[in-house]
Amino acid sequence: MGLIAGSGGRGPHYETPGDGETTMEIRIDDLCGPEIAKLLQEHLEEMFLHSPPESVHALDLEKLRRPEVTFWTVWEGGELLGCGALKALDPTHGEIKSMRTATKHLRKGVAAALMRHILKVARARGYRRLSLETGAPDAFQPARTLYERFGFEECGPFGEYVEDPYSVFMAIEL
Repeated sequence: MGLIAGSGGRGPHYETPGDGETTMEIRIDDLCGPEIAKLLQEHLEEMFLHSPPESVHALDLEKLRRPEVTFWTVWEGGELLGCGALKALDPTHGEIKSMRTATKHLRKGVAAALMRHILKVARARGYRRLSLETGAPDAFQPARTLYERFGFEECGPFGEYVEDPYSVFMAIEL
């Protein structure tokens, strides 16, 4: 997947393999569109399906709009493919939040493109560490596999998290 220069301040575009006409566009999102509200609602519902309420750490729309959070969406031809966020914990430490690929776009490289983008932004901000919390149940294995592929390793709780049998904490040193 090659990087294509962004235009109009919308952010970088990621070209997908294939006919050369298909591209994924990653852009900062204001979280006001109905498509993203629906995708985030699906995300929350799935989190509650696999974890008890006290172990669900996904952010709702209002918390994703806070100034310490940058939220991106991935689009292709006007269709929302996925989303993810980077939350500043301190000047050298960020946290990945709300990584989600729309169900019909799983296994198409959406999350990998977004992960490359978030890692690039984190490095540009001078972060030395990037952390995340994901689920421990089997349903979260694809997410953990993705994070491991990018160099994340399991670690202990960070920030305000505490040990939780439904959580897996991971981090990468940048």
